[in-house]
Amino acid sequence: MEDIEDVLGPAGFSDGGAPPGLRLPLSTVAVKPKRRSSRLAQTQPQPDARIPGTQTIYVKTFGCSHNQSDSEYMSGQLSAFGYAITEEPEGADLWLINTCTVKNPSQSAMTTLISKCKSANKPLVVAGCVPQGSRDLKELEGISIIGVQQIDRVVEVVEETLKGHEVRLLSRKTLPSLDLPKVRKNKFIEILPINVGCLGACTYCKTKHARGHLGSYTIDSLVDRVKIVVSEGVREIWLSSEDTGAYGRDIGTNLPNLLNAIVAELPVDRSTMLRIGMTNPPFILEHLNEIASVLRHPCVYTFLHVPVQSGSDAVLKAMNREYTVSEFRMVVDTLCELVPGMQIATDIICGFPGETDEDFAQTVSLVKEYQLPQVHISQFYPRPGTPAARMKKVPSIEVKKRSRELTSVFEAFSPYEGLKGKVEKIWITEIATDGVHLVGHTKGYIQVLVIAPDSMLGTSADAKITSVGRWSVFGEVIEGSVAVKEAAPKQNCAEVQEENRQNHVEEVTCSTNTCDSCACSGAESAAQQCSQQCKDPSDAPTDCADDTRPEAPQSTLVRRNVEGTVETNEIGAATPIAKGQQANVVTRRALNVDRILWGGLAVSFATTAAVLVLLTYKISNTSSY
Repeated sequence: MEDIEDVLGPAGFSDGGAPPGLRLPLSTVAVKPKRRSSRLAQTQPQPDARIPGTQTIYVKTFGCSHNQSDSEYMSGQLSAFGYAITEEPEGADLWLINTCTVKNPSQSAMTTLISKCKSANKPLVVAGCVPQGSRDLKELEGISIIGVQQIDRVVEVVEETLKGHEVRLLSRKTLPSLDLPKVRKNKFIEILPINVGCLGACTYCKTKHARGHLGSYTIDSLVDRVKIVVSEGVREIWLSSEDTGAYGRDIGTNLPNLLNAIVAELPVDRSTMLRIGMTNPPFILEHLNEIASVLRHPCVYTFLHVPVQSGSDAVLKAMNREYTVSEFRMVVDTLCELVPGMQIATDIICGFPGETDEDFAQTVSLVKEYQLPQVHISQFYPRPGTPAARMKKVPSIEVKKRSRELTSVFEAFSPYEGLKGKVEKIWITEIATDGVHLVGHTKGYIQVLVIAPDSMLGTSADAKITSVGRWSVFGEVIEGSVAVKEAAPKQNCAEVQEENRQNHVEEVTCSTNTCDSCACSGAESAAQQCSQQCKDPSDAPTDCADDTRPEAPQSTLVRRNVEGTVETNEIGAATPIAKGQQANVVTRRALNVDRILWGGLAVSFATTAAVLVLLTYKISNTSSY
């Protein structure tokens, strides 16, 4: 079924008109009533379509952070209209699946979920890159679908689907507004899409079919969004894009201009940090010095994801990646030289069509040389409709063998050994998947797991690294180091950087053997991290302020002392402590609580001793009779 964008009058709807109170114009949506069997109509309870906004919607997201941002915008609009958003599919009245088309496994997961939804007789809407890039997919027949640039019309699609209609909105238009209602999966993290699409034409990429050509948001609109989210208590801003480095080339600007404009709006107390998204080598080569300058800013994580995909120029040419291995080296070497503590992550595809043993050996050599602790290793998956899908494939047995070999090389590194015993400033924004630790990140975005109260979410503190493993770094929050947000005079970027340079004592520098990078949020297994060390957004904790986590087997005294140093308001923002109190508040409270505890123990011991003496006396008197 093709898109139908004809304007329908009120008589075009089965109920004689649009539901009252609908914010978005239903008159522009064409619907195709689904045929339902009489038996199914009798047995399946239907939501009351006469009362829009009273149903519960299950939202499931696959794929990248851009997809996660789209889901948050769709959830925000549905929630604003009255719908309840849930993560429990069984009790939902409709399922909304936001899909990813990068690899076969993610699309297979979508197919499985669609089958479950049909089996449960639930109304279904499929969004994201799969329907946008493969609208005629058999699995999508008879299902309402919504394209990546139509997310601002999700309320319309859901309403009509709940009535039993099939709706398809896939035509491209202007970019969705950044000011739409939004429900963040993590209230401390704002995922900010700066552009859609890209300028590349990689032979293996299916995402280009969905996201299309480059389309950038204006600097003014992005800066305005940053101001809003900072005022809402957001502590991390992730710039998201299919290629961050290509930003602005379609509207006469560039990435450094955007970054400098955003950084100028970040609080000088470093309460909100900026993380720059994935960028391909070609589009930052001409801006390396400017990018390095931004990465050195105190409010910007010194972390960058730069995919190399292969260590062979011949393979890169077949991929149409538009750069060479030497240019990738230039990016990494320059950033590591100019930015103290710089952390680089990269991607590798094993078994691309035409990859020889020599090509693969060059990739292994590159990985061994740089020893980057975050390398996303994946096997080649031919995606339908791409040029690579028509190329002669490497035997699957060989592809798996190469993937295992490169994974073994990668697992042999010990990237975090040099951190043990060091003190690092961390920004705490998540609860780990073990439900016990909180997740903080260093300036280089290295994950540090700490045991601390949930009240520390959305704050920063100094942490001493106590132990390191292959996949995780553990630390202890230093008492008295919890940062609170205090009023400070406005400083410009140059003043802040100069102040930071003067106060800088020691940072881990990045060389070809010591480029540390972020580990995954949560305690994940080594097997999971071999293929994807950074956790998918869809697996992120849902509520970082949840206090239902099991208590960790560590002194509650320490936890309560830390908790006493910070108060948070309803949005999680830290409230100021009077000047001069911060340095001593934890110590004073620790001493007071310690005295109380020791006093209580002494009284308990004395009472127990007295009872034992009394019992002994009575027993001896009874025996004498």
